[in-house]
Amino acid sequence: MKIGLIGAGVVGRAIATLAVRAGHQVMLSNSRGPHTLFSLRAAVGCAIGTVDEAAAFGDIGVVAVPLAAYRAVPAAALAGKVVIDTNNYYPERDGAIAELDDKRTTTSELLARHLPASRIVKAFNAITMTDLERDGRPAGSPDRRALPVAGDDGEGKAIAIALLDAFGFDALDAGPLSQGWRFERGTPAYCVALTRDALEKTLAATTR
Repeated sequence: MKIGLIGAGVVGRAIATLAVRAGHQVMLSNSRGPHTLFSLRAAVGCAIGTVDEAAAFGDIGVVAVPLAAYRAVPAAALAGKVVIDTNNYYPERDGAIAELDDKRTTTSELLARHLPASRIVKAFNAITMTDLERDGRPAGSPDRRALPVAGDDGEGKAIAIALLDAFGFDALDAGPLSQGWRFERGTPAYCVALTRDALEKTLAATTR
C-alpha cells in the first residue's frame, strides 16, 4: 500500500519505519514542512512531503498528530479513504476537552466528526512506540502480543489488522468506533502486553 502519515513525531516515525520494512510505500509529513524531515527520508527510507501531499499520496492515511491538532487534518484529501487514528487524550498536552472529560465521546469519534467522508479506524494507540518496534513476533508465537482496533468500517479494520500482523502482532476487533474508549489512556489494556485471549477478557471487563 501507499501510506500517508500525518505527523512525524515518535508515533509517525515508528509506524513509518515498520511499514517500510513490511514493503509499503510511505510519505511522512508534519505541520512544519518537509524541509524539517530531510534526515528522515534516508533514515526511514520513505518519502517526505507536506500534510496535504501525504494525505493525497496515501491509499490510506494515518493520523499521528497530538489530539489538540486534529482539526488541522485535511478533510478533502482524505475523503473516501481509510484513516487510522493513533491518538490518545492527554489534557496536560491537549488542554481540557469537555466531551472527553464527561465521557460523551471518544478521541476517534472526534476525528470522525472532523473527517465525515473518511472511514476512521482506531489502532496503534494502546502500545508505546518502543514496544511497537521491539515486541513484534512471528505469527503463531505463544507470547505474541495482541493489540485492539475499533471502527465502523470492516475493510478499514481489516487493513489495520493486516498492518499489525505484518508488524508482528495479533489484533483483536474491539467493535465499532464508539467502543474505542475500552483501550484509551488509563484503561487496563492501555500499553499493557497481553495475548489475544487476555486482551479480549480485559476489554470485556473494562468499565467506563
